[in-house]
Amino acid sequence: MHQSPIKRKEDIGLSPYELKFRGRHRSPEVRMAVFDIGQDDVTETIIHSAEALQSYKDKFIWLNIDGLHNEALMRELADSLLIPAEILSDVMEPGTRPQTEEFDNGLFVSIKMMQFDEPLRQVSVDNLGIVLMNNMLITFQEERSSLFNPVKERLKKHYKRFRSLGADYLAFALLDVVIDNYIFILGELGERIETMENKMVLNPDRETLKIINLFKHELSDLGRYIKPAREMITSLMKMDSDFVAQKNYKYFKELHDNINQAVELLDYYHEVLYDELNIYHSSMSTRLNDIMALLTVFSVVFIPLTFIVGVYGMNFDNMPELHLPHGYIIVWGVMLLIAAGMLWYFKRKKWF
Repeated sequence: MHQSPIKRKEDIGLSPYELKFRGRHRSPEVRMAVFDIGQDDVTETIIHSAEALQSYKDKFIWLNIDGLHNEALMRELADSLLIPAEILSDVMEPGTRPQTEEFDNGLFVSIKMMQFDEPLRQVSVDNLGIVLMNNMLITFQEERSSLFNPVKERLKKHYKRFRSLGADYLAFALLDVVIDNYIFILGELGERIETMENKMVLNPDRETLKIINLFKHELSDLGRYIKPAREMITSLMKMDSDFVAQKNYKYFKELHDNINQAVELLDYYHEVLYDELNIYHSSMSTRLNDIMALLTVFSVVFIPLTFIVGVYGMNFDNMPELHLPHGYIIVWGVMLLIAAGMLWYFKRKKWF
């Protein structure tokens, strides 16, 4: 799983108001795309400065920014759109915890977005910052992604619906895609966990234990992002914000139900792995007990045989059996009969 970076040594002690990118460069350049949601259609335009936003004044737009390392551009956006420096400072911190915060000019939401790369069977993690303002939605991502392509398609087909419901409904649509991907990724991982469970019952081995521990690690990584996201969505649900219309709260209630479903799936697969770990240890213990039982049976069989050999290995002259012409054959016959009789008895008792 590709994760957001942890705090670097050079970032320790920085002011929370300083607009400094605290991650690593994942985009070669900053790309700003404006989606102008008009009366008749939606147009997408690439802009290169904050000044270009002046031509969209009093329009309903979605500004999507890919790449967070241009500190000068962030200062321009802060000045032009009256966004507090501490908000954009959180945007430029990829390791920030999912949160929601209302300020004078808008509402800020931060959440981790995850995308499953099917060819590589790998999950990539990106920090998504959303600033919701009157008639404007701004999204900040570390790198360009195809995650929101379904929303863009919906926006082009149903622009009248988005226009009538406002920027807060567009924010809901984006968050809904993020959470749906949580559920999808958990489902993909869950299929692999359940497939391994069936295989493990038939043939548990040391490789199985490694796979279980790997799955536990992956689930723990997912939980680091999903559970804080639920706290954020819950906080957003309880917030009486001027930037979320009362008519749209029902959609955020649906968002809350979806994130709860993701957390329930996460907890369920944790329990499945715990059960699989118990099954593995039980299977290995049973296999070890079977081996020990088999070895014990053979040891018990050889005890009387060893006794007979020991008796006739003594160096006494007065041992009449030693002088029998067929004594050697007789001893072998007795020993074989004893061994066969004991094995038959043990088998009848189902001891092996």
